[in-house]
Amino acid sequence: MMAEQNFYDGIIVGAGPAELAAAIYLARSKYRVLVIEQERIGGQIAITTNVVNYPGILCTDGNALTETMRKQAENFGAEFLSSKVTKVELDGNVKKFQMKQNVYRTLGVIFATGATPKTAGFQGKAEYRGHGVAYCATCDGEFFMGKNVFVVGGGNSAAQEAVFLTKYAKHVTIFIRSKQFSCNKAIAEQVIRHPNIQVKYHTEIQKVGGDSMLRYAIFQDKETGKETRYDAPQRDTFGIFVFVGFTPETSLFQEKLTLSESGHLQTNRQQQTNIDGVYGAGDVCEKELRQVVTAVSDGAAAATSLARYAAKMHEKLSLPAFSVPHKKNTRNSTEKNNFFSAAMSEQLQQMFQQLNRMLLLRVFSDDSTVSREAVQLVQNLCTFSNLLHTEVIPMSDESDTKNYPAISFCEMDGTPMGFTFHGVPGGHEWNTFIISICNAVGTDQKITPDQLEKISALEKMHLEVAVTLSCSMCPSTATAAGLIALQNPKVTTDIYDVSRFPKIREQYRIMSVPCIIKNGETLAFGKKTLSELLTIL
Repeated sequence: MMAEQNFYDGIIVGAGPAELAAAIYLARSKYRVLVIEQERIGGQIAITTNVVNYPGILCTDGNALTETMRKQAENFGAEFLSSKVTKVELDGNVKKFQMKQNVYRTLGVIFATGATPKTAGFQGKAEYRGHGVAYCATCDGEFFMGKNVFVVGGGNSAAQEAVFLTKYAKHVTIFIRSKQFSCNKAIAEQVIRHPNIQVKYHTEIQKVGGDSMLRYAIFQDKETGKETRYDAPQRDTFGIFVFVGFTPETSLFQEKLTLSESGHLQTNRQQQTNIDGVYGAGDVCEKELRQVVTAVSDGAAAATSLARYAAKMHEKLSLPAFSVPHKKNTRNSTEKNNFFSAAMSEQLQQMFQQLNRMLLLRVFSDDSTVSREAVQLVQNLCTFSNLLHTEVIPMSDESDTKNYPAISFCEMDGTPMGFTFHGVPGGHEWNTFIISICNAVGTDQKITPDQLEKISALEKMHLEVAVTLSCSMCPSTATAAGLIALQNPKVTTDIYDVSRFPKIREQYRIMSVPCIIKNGETLAFGKKTLSELLTIL
């Protein structure tokens, strides 16, 4: 059996701390490794602002920590692919991963797909999501500046996010169903001692309500049965942030691998599942403690087990050692572009190799500092491919409802393609912008025939997606909305960074992102995949 281009010793699905640790250990051991992540590097920890309990690091933020891990893995030769897996075959000596256009083969697999936040069960949670009910403090905390905020939950996430919310909120109250916190004692004590946080035990939210915004909530003491109503002062609004646990992401393999009663992936002490050569790591697994330190431990253990398995399979199948990319020099790297780092420059060049026709990035700009930043970014971006071009359209500064800077995707003759980003793409929305370029003039749009049929059937509509650059849930929704516009000429999509354009937030009374607006009417809040967005459209 001969090795081929898309053949790996190990494929790792996901890109949180567990996956990145596994990639570091496997690549450093000279195995060929591919990390597949559908959305972004980092996982849940990437939106955590303060990490203070990771051994050896006094204090950092989750994004910085995982970015360092990613660089370590790349330095040892790990390869990264941003794509969606449509099908997996785990039986046999060689496992297969089907993408839209390519098949990747591997001797071993590590699933570290993580988990997503659960929603609480009180009345009104769906109606007021985005209008007061939220699930991400990092994404939505700034919308509640000077307002009262209630946090639901007693675990690590609830406690940490409650402390984070004190940066914005007038006062924070935590409601816990039981008589004590279920999180780490040190974190619980930090919350209890905080002068701007009140803790109410054995208490649940029963109902929330209002008009177009959240105006009242009803809470119940589970011991006495007494109900208490809270009304926002002076017809203001308030916030309810829900942190009641996570649901493991097992949809890719739930019919193939053994799961626990709680739906988590079952593994042994070597992180092996019920199928030889298939391992699990991180929050998707059945485990007692879900922390970064246990996630990286899982990843290291899974990688070590996979390395032993891969060595045996090379011998069994008479396979030569796979070619591993050269280790990068991290000390004397030079910038390939004075606007982007060397690492980012290399990533952009790699991604833009799939472009197969020209794209005009038309920048509508006034004379503001923000507009000049957008122009500079686009001009520098175009240096990475001779298929990318830019045109700057000067705009007046007369209207206080202006939506500039705006970057519009156009054909080379100036015909708009239906996708416009308002603001300066950065943070998590940098992924949206770059992937949208590849979707506009690239070779792999990651659309199934069924999805393409649904997109083509859509009638004329205008979509607006409100995002913030700090929201990890926004890129999936914004990218999906943009892809629909790029595939259907009857649909236009405008992405707004509401931190730059507060009038959009005020117009639609947005208190959470992402927010999807269809033809001037608020349609939905929250993270949406392409299939989910097509369903609600």
